[in-house]
Amino acid sequence: MEREGGEDDEIVCLDESFFINDNYQLTTFTFGAQVLELHCLQSASTDFDLTGQLVWPGAVLLNDYLSKNAEMLQGRSIIELGSGVGITGILCSRFCRQVVLTDHNEEVLKILKKNIELHESSQNSLCCAELNAEKLEWGNSDQLNCILQGHPKGFDLVLGADIYIQICTTHQLCLICMFHCL
Repeated sequence: MEREGGEDDEIVCLDESFFINDNYQLTTFTFGAQVLELHCLQSASTDFDLTGQLVWPGAVLLNDYLSKNAEMLQGRSIIELGSGVGITGILCSRFCRQVVLTDHNEEVLKILKKNIELHESSQNSLCCAELNAEKLEWGNSDQLNCILQGHPKGFDLVLGADIYIQICTTHQLCLICMFHCL
């Protein structure tokens, strides 16, 4: 193609990093007596499925409930589906013995791991749980089996806030069934 004046149009190719906002801000959240500091975005785009980069209202509501009912978490092992930046799993780590936080997006897993490190290194950390971040794409039996092999006794509680599943096949439904049966 040519522009007026005879110049060729420039073709600009953008890779996905052009759409990724990783300008995370350290943000303080308070749930009852529990104060958490996490790196997160204040707003996000759904481009490349990066919705896990910020804290959604459902997670805030779930954390309010959990902070008021912390006795239900005492000594439990928990897996959180779609952890995003980790706000719910990190809160649970203050009461549980073991927390596995999962997400499917590599970019989101980076910030999740950074928040786990921040929480574990904090002088004010009240963490008594083993915290791990794992990749888990719903319906990926290899990833699910890897998590379950590392936790052969399963989990006492499965948590998720502001998550959804688009069921295209019955295979993806098996993930929910496997966790429900544990």
